[in-house]
Amino acid sequence: MKNFFILTIVMTAFAANSIITRLALSSNLIGPSNFALLRAGSAALVLVLLVFIFHKKFSKFKINSIISALALVGYLVGFSFAYLTINTGIGALILFGGSMIVMFSGALLLKENISILRFIGVFLSMIGLYILVDPRFGENSLFGIILMFLAAFSWGIYSILGHGQNNPLSNTAANFVLAMLLIIPIALFMPDQTNTSLYGLLLAIISGSITSGLGYTLWYWVLPKIDITLASVAQLSVPLIAALGGYLFISETLNWQFYIASFLILGGIGLPYFYKK
Repeated sequence: MKNFFILTIVMTAFAANSIITRLALSSNLIGPSNFALLRAGSAALVLVLLVFIFHKKFSKFKINSIISALALVGYLVGFSFAYLTINTGIGALILFGGSMIVMFSGALLLKENISILRFIGVFLSMIGLYILVDPRFGENSLFGIILMFLAAFSWGIYSILGHGQNNPLSNTAANFVLAMLLIIPIALFMPDQTNTSLYGLLLAIISGSITSGLGYTLWYWVLPKIDITLASVAQLSVPLIAALGGYLFISETLNWQFYIASFLILGGIGLPYFYKK
């Protein structure tokens, strides 16, 4: 029950993070390079402070930290730049569907025991996600689609690596510190054409320090306690939560797609537990 509660908080943080990022970039409040850099930097600052408060010292960087940081950079940069040229629907489908496939494949390679009900649940959830986002490829940039595939692959790898760690706060802090250092030259090489507003700066800091920094720490905390397959499928609920958040806080409407998708996605995630003996 505790893991389910933490997982719900994490998925909500992921949904909030997507909303904040889309709002900041689509409204030209900040450019993608500065957003990714500020997001990584603010997350690193908050997490390093928390590490010193709770652990009194910073852990040594390891090979896994470097690999995780590279995966995190791929996700942060790909995610930020992709949403400049593709719409929300196709972005959500590629990101969450793609990362689910990567994680599911990782679980198979690691020989995790996967029931036939889990396979059926994944299929139902993917259909629900497709119905929810109603993707249209016509007006989307091929380059943006490729970037979102990069983000999906990177996030899947980052999550798989998190399944084998045992110090979530220190590891996440190390990942963000290294990611920030790696994003600095990227931001200098690809400077933004959009001026950063105060509101855009605030959104990037919130995205980094709260929905990314603290959210990803909880993600790394819960990953070793659940199956990789459950973690992969659970992420398909994020677009659903984001749609519900838009209804509650931005006065967006919910249509028939939302209700059918809700039934399929949540049913697909919970199917193996409905018939568990």
